[in-house]
Amino acid sequence: MSHKIALNFEDGVTRFIDANATETVADAAYRQGINIPLDCRVGACGACKCQVESGSYELGEDFIEDALSAEEAARGLALTCQMRAKSDCVVRVPMSSSACRIKQGSFRAAIREVRALSDSTLRLTVEGEELGKLAFLPGQYVNLQVPGSEHTRAYSFSSLPKDGQVSFLIRNVPGGLMSGYLTGAAKAGDAVTMTGPLGSFYLREVQRPLLLLAGGTGLAPFLAMLEKLEASGSGQPLHLIYGVTNDFDLVELDKLEAFAQRLPNFTWSACVASPDSAYPNNGYVTQHIAPGQLNDGDVDIYLCGPPPMVEAVNQDLRQRGIKPANFYYEKFAASA
Repeated sequence: MSHKIALNFEDGVTRFIDANATETVADAAYRQGINIPLDCRVGACGACKCQVESGSYELGEDFIEDALSAEEAARGLALTCQMRAKSDCVVRVPMSSSACRIKQGSFRAAIREVRALSDSTLRLTVEGEELGKLAFLPGQYVNLQVPGSEHTRAYSFSSLPKDGQVSFLIRNVPGGLMSGYLTGAAKAGDAVTMTGPLGSFYLREVQRPLLLLAGGTGLAPFLAMLEKLEASGSGQPLHLIYGVTNDFDLVELDKLEAFAQRLPNFTWSACVASPDSAYPNNGYVTQHIAPGQLNDGDVDIYLCGPPPMVEAVNQDLRQRGIKPANFYYEKFAASA
């Protein structure tokens, strides 16, 4: 039996390998062309020390204290030359992908559909045989090449791969290179190329309540995360707050409500910043974070939105005197 191991490098590149029950993660990586830093292979040097962010594994006893202390092992650090996976795992490698001789993965696909969800948001769905090999951690993104140009734009997956298809939420930016193509020349069957997956913003193992904060099309990675949580289950409370500028920016509310019906611990709310809004919840995301959702700091916060939103949430947490157990965020800005 083999398990899938996600290797996350410090430059945001992720590669997936398969490791069988009899081989170490380092050996599995080398077998599949990935050079994890390694000197001794016998648990003596510590060069292959990595952080295991999720999954179960065994270390064995063939390593020395100087290479991996008991305190480090308790914090989830592991020597990949000794680590044997007992489930799918996510491993953070403290080195760039280029230093490990890894090229970015590239996938070709075709446009299946471009749908305008509102005046400001498009949903792009692509399909293709190569997407059957696509693997990513929910929350990650790819660089999508704009057809007919050499330019790329970064977009988070808004769905997990299914039946050779995957989707993205794309801001319809006036004068935007990608949105201009999608609203003008794009047609079903057009070829697109994506490279990745990339990014350190992804769903970790759920160990405490989650507070998910989405700004605009920053909702996209959370839709993929919720798909994963629905499939894997979670006994922890999950709450999402979705903030936009104008009423017409609100999209995919039906999906959020469907997740709330299927995930017993999941709740959500939305708010609109414009003072002219007719939506029931007015104001910014920070105005709609209830104290109980912060759980006195015993909470993991995930935020995907524009830089001012990230700064506003940081300031709000400081003013409340709350330091969350973990605060993961992805800043983005629309490209013209």
